[in-house]
Amino acid sequence: MKKTLLTISISLVLLLFFSCKEDTKKEEKETTVKSSVSENYNISILIDLSDRISLKKNPNSTMEIYQRDLGYIKSVSEAFTQHLKSKRMRQIDDKMQLFFNPEPENSEINSISKELRIAVDKDNASKKLLNSINETYSSKTAAIYESAIKDDKYIGSDIWNFFDSKIQDQCMDKGYRNIVVILTDGYIFYDGTQIKDANLSTYLTPQLIKQNGLNNNDWQKKIDKENFGFIKINADLSNLEVLVLGINPNKNNPFEEKVIKAYWTKWLSEMQIKHFEIKNADLPSNMDKIIKDFILEKE
Repeated sequence: MKKTLLTISISLVLLLFFSCKEDTKKEEKETTVKSSVSENYNISILIDLSDRISLKKNPNSTMEIYQRDLGYIKSVSEAFTQHLKSKRMRQIDDKMQLFFNPEPENSEINSISKELRIAVDKDNASKKLLNSINETYSSKTAAIYESAIKDDKYIGSDIWNFFDSKIQDQCMDKGYRNIVVILTDGYIFYDGTQIKDANLSTYLTPQLIKQNGLNNNDWQKKIDKENFGFIKINADLSNLEVLVLGINPNKNNPFEEKVIKAYWTKWLSEMQIKHFEIKNADLPSNMDKIIKDFILEKE
């Protein structure tokens, strides 16, 4: 009889223990979900409007570069609205904006880009606004690319300077998950920012890669030994996440893609950016999941 009572008591204690443990796990899971859903997003899209999008210089029979960009932007916009719709209206305090560097001389492009600075909070959040974001981004960004291509005045891409002088002020806010999506072929060049410091530079071109002898199988050893790369920016961007899309290496050098990614990886790591991905140009349908997984991974 005593053994039976003891067995029952032990069983009840174990049952209670595991029940409490399961409840704790459930509470932790619910807390995690609530925490991620209420997280505020600050998404910035940085577009490289250099001659990489030129239909004359870089035609693409499968899908033009600018059309791929528009597809990537559509995926970013959809991820942003999906995030907004996962939150209660009173929790919403999220932003999405679009940048260029340098700014195009075309005043129409700059005017349109201002319309793409969207801030949604509990005071202006509505189903109508949330449902309009994707269409707004789709039509307005298409107008930007069409205008730039028609204008046919490509002044280059100064991504290095954007990180050096603007990104902290314009793309990073406390209390937000700060994400920058960069649309670029991986090359950086702007006449006004050409700085070299030994084997480090503020720019990267196919000519520079060839000039530096990084077009053979020993490219990695050479980069490590002779310290090739972008000039380091003295900033702690650990509260920033970066997604680079559209890497499109020169086909004349089979090692070009790896060299470009090595430059970017080293540079982003030096700025203490822990979460970043660098992806090649591909069809938007193939990139959609990659983009949304990156942006919504904590949801």
